[in-house]
Amino acid sequence: MASPNSYKLSCSIPGHEMDVRGLAAAFFPDGAFTSVSRDRTGRVWVPNSSPDRGFTEMHCMTGHENFVSCVCIIAPSDTYPRGLIATGGNDHNICVFTLDQPQPLFTLKGHKNTVCALSSGKFGTLLSGSWDTTAKVWLNEKCMMTLQGHTAAVWAVVILPEQGLMLSGSADKTIKLWKAGRCEKTFTGHEDCVRGLVVVSDLEFLSCSNDATIRRWLVTGECVQVYYSHTNYIYSLAVFPNGQDFVSTGEDRTLRIWKQGDCQQTIRLPAQSVWCCCILPNGDIAVGASDGLIRVFTEVEDRIASPQDLQAFEDELSKTTIDPKTGDLGDIKMEDLPGREHLEEPGNRDGQTRLIKEGQNVEAYQWSVADSRWMKIGDVVGGSNQQTSKKVNYEGKEYDFVFTIDINEGGPSMKLPYNVTDDPWLTAHNFLQKNELSPMFLDQVANFIIENTKGHTLGAAAPSAADPFTGSGRYIPGAADNRAGFGADPFTGTGRYIPGSGTPTGAPVGVADPFTGEGAYSSAASRQTSTNIYFPKTDGVTFEQANATQIMAKLKELNGGAPGEYRLSEEVLESLEKLLVSVCNPCATEQPTTEQISLLWKTSHWPEDIVFPVLDILRLAVRHPQVNDSLCGGDADDGVALCNHLLSLMKPQGRPANQMLALRTLCNCFSGWRGRALLLAQREAVLSHAADLCSVCNKNIHIALATLVLNYAGSLHGQPDLEAKAQCLSVASAALESVQDKEAVFRLLVALGTTVASDQTAQDLAKSLGVMSQIAKYTSVTDPAKVGECCQLVLKELQ
Repeated sequence: MASPNSYKLSCSIPGHEMDVRGLAAAFFPDGAFTSVSRDRTGRVWVPNSSPDRGFTEMHCMTGHENFVSCVCIIAPSDTYPRGLIATGGNDHNICVFTLDQPQPLFTLKGHKNTVCALSSGKFGTLLSGSWDTTAKVWLNEKCMMTLQGHTAAVWAVVILPEQGLMLSGSADKTIKLWKAGRCEKTFTGHEDCVRGLVVVSDLEFLSCSNDATIRRWLVTGECVQVYYSHTNYIYSLAVFPNGQDFVSTGEDRTLRIWKQGDCQQTIRLPAQSVWCCCILPNGDIAVGASDGLIRVFTEVEDRIASPQDLQAFEDELSKTTIDPKTGDLGDIKMEDLPGREHLEEPGNRDGQTRLIKEGQNVEAYQWSVADSRWMKIGDVVGGSNQQTSKKVNYEGKEYDFVFTIDINEGGPSMKLPYNVTDDPWLTAHNFLQKNELSPMFLDQVANFIIENTKGHTLGAAAPSAADPFTGSGRYIPGAADNRAGFGADPFTGTGRYIPGSGTPTGAPVGVADPFTGEGAYSSAASRQTSTNIYFPKTDGVTFEQANATQIMAKLKELNGGAPGEYRLSEEVLESLEKLLVSVCNPCATEQPTTEQISLLWKTSHWPEDIVFPVLDILRLAVRHPQVNDSLCGGDADDGVALCNHLLSLMKPQGRPANQMLALRTLCNCFSGWRGRALLLAQREAVLSHAADLCSVCNKNIHIALATLVLNYAGSLHGQPDLEAKAQCLSVASAALESVQDKEAVFRLLVALGTTVASDQTAQDLAKSLGVMSQIAKYTSVTDPAKVGECCQLVLKELQ
């Protein structure tokens, strides 16, 4: 075997016609891997038995209408025992392939810009990142969740081993940790676009960035190490099976191998951009670059390329043209450079670079520890000593061309500087970004550069068709309460009126839900005599109990001190009292009038410090069919106005009494078909605002929140709206992270059970979000017994 620190070329694999942008080791066949390219194809490569120890193309995949940017492998399943291949492209789509046909098995649509990152998890979950600033979670051909929070392109995504945890890295320089669809933590430290993420262990991950650093993080938020060695953007990372050593590639033309925390070996390639890398099952390293080639490197002597192929690789490298303006070699002053005699001294580390003067030329050499010699890695061109009289000065720098670009007729013209050694796509991207122009002009500007610089070359041809979005900067597309009580309504006991406190003496006979116990939520359903009496629960759960006398007493007391413009007349108070009596008494002969409902709606906009008794009347009133029809949908705008008003009272910094009563009012809206339709239409906003109250330390708020999630789960049971079910799962999972009250926990468990009951896709999503491990601790709860029993039934449903 070769030195354990020495990787050498094993083979070069031609086949792609443009940049190789993504690589992934495959589950099948043994030793295979998949590549994707800007040539719009994906290819599967398998080891061959020929003397060159190379790879043969087994399968070619087509289906994207533009460049293919990323690839990942979806693990084998009973349905697809050889796994699936997912690719993301500049056409905004994700194509999913089998090995049986070149066309996609299905295509996932939903992103609004380039899909540039993919990661697969358990149970077939797929996570994607896009220039549209979002990440999306997919399962069974459906988008389950959209992760929103980044302010620029999401360049990297990865699913962590712990179920439910996901990471995204962005051009906004941050990394975000997501749990069940909600951002749990934001990692800061990188000084430029985050380009790659890779899992090290259950607790650690690595990131790389355009700032030329690699960082090791704990999922708890700490950056424990920063690695320096690269001299330009770093695009990709891959970790060895030992979970400690890793490799990286970047815009400085190199593959770097890191062991025990140090860069042990630097392999320079004859291509400007080394876009991607992956570790093959046998420990070899595959890399893809801007010259369209895949190269495999090995430390196993039997797999090292022949001496002729090694020499050919070295010769190709030595003929490379290096532009010092990339910053990879530092400032070059030819008059200060030594001659060839400088190469007689050995280097002191692998990958060390030395420049020498050879006549009128500058040559670059790199020290190889494995071979104990200096290897030529290219000729340096474009240095300060080689500037020509044709250079054009612009903003203090010299360029081969400075074009004048007119984007808008009649608007100011813009200057576009360009050197023939630059990548036209990268130059076009930087120009658009600097001038805050739409990315839609990218092809137009790049083609303008190419067309107007034909015939102007310097040294070896510049790598063609490099991805445009690698420039500096970033791509921005588109420019409590701890008192006793068991979730009871506060207005049934004796004593003063305190929203959120008090314990009912008993539930009304015939309406108490059979599995919640005395004083818990009420329901019109009769007890089910079956093994599982808990879920699915499809009838709305409401907050019924009230003490009308105390509510009106508090309303009149607060009215006495209300500001003049809000003070109610005796006639209005009497009207509200009649309304309250009529909605609390099922046998009442008088029905709520339009005028009473209008007065209630107007009064519900009292100042937040005194409005809570009015909200309690509203909470009780929306159960009545006539009030429900009027406020929730007699006019479409009325329903939206009700929702928006209640959500405005649910701000995390708001008053706990208002938060609780707003949540209870939303729960009670489910008692009528108009209210249910309204809340289903406003589901995304309502559940998002409700989830923000998980952090409020108040058990009555938690019970109301859990009830709202349960009502949504019941309304969605049997419906095909998987994205809505995904949000229910997400909010329930997030709530279980902070909720302590056993009644709230129970209702969340019932909501989970109702969501996954008889729905295989919802079950798979729940498992991928880590619900099983999250709720397992409740199986042993015996006080109350319903928590443990319900939990066991949910786990049984998910197995």
